[in-house]
Amino acid sequence: MAKRSIKLSGVYFAYDHGMEHGPTDFSEKSVLPEYIIEIAEKAEVDALILLKGTAKAYYDKKCSIPLVVKLNQKTKLYAGESFSTQTCSVDEAVKLGASAVGYTVYFGSKYEKWMVKEFGRIEEEASKYGLPTIMWSYPRGASIKDDESPEIVSYAARAAMELGADVVKLKYPNDDSNLEWIAKCAGKTHVFAAGGSKLTDDVLLEKMQRAAKAGFSGIAVGRNIFQSDDPVKRLKSLKAIFS
Repeated sequence: MAKRSIKLSGVYFAYDHGMEHGPTDFSEKSVLPEYIIEIAEKAEVDALILLKGTAKAYYDKKCSIPLVVKLNQKTKLYAGESFSTQTCSVDEAVKLGASAVGYTVYFGSKYEKWMVKEFGRIEEEASKYGLPTIMWSYPRGASIKDDESPEIVSYAARAAMELGADVVKLKYPNDDSNLEWIAKCAGKTHVFAAGGSKLTDDVLLEKMQRAAKAGFSGIAVGRNIFQSDDPVKRLKSLKAIFS
């Protein structure tokens, strides 16, 4: 399947929650991948983020939205240090029609070195295919006391840039008085804010307006869309901010 071109800005609709969060985030509608793909197409999002199982079973050439395949994942059933291992190769992602690949690194975990090494290899393999690599840069571990502090989020941005990520997905900081610094720390790596847990329309849009003004390239959002009463409208509102 030929890959579609993907913008490294805008709105990415994430549907990678089923493994790490389990089905607790889903409703009778959103548990169905067909429903999610329909929303993505109606809203004309810039990318759809799926794990390989969902991509294999539900994403096909009829879908007009570029695909991002998330290559690693874990469950929440293990309570120890965060460690997410590769479950899909770059080759397999390409066969599934991926326009980009994603990978989570938990900086600060005692398993950090393994994820850093794996990301480096994935980035090199993806580059040979001309695929952008997206890093979910999420510091976690015993030494991380506040993973939403500006200091930690900016560190996460810089680490992603230093490892060669084309796009970095970051948590929105709990103090957004200097979002420009976070964007600057990422250098030429495109910064996407994570949507996070459910927010009201006003709060979500206000945060993303600040992020866009500070130099963020977009948002990768899931729960704030498929848990919304009007997911298409909310996606279009976010697109207007990052257009």
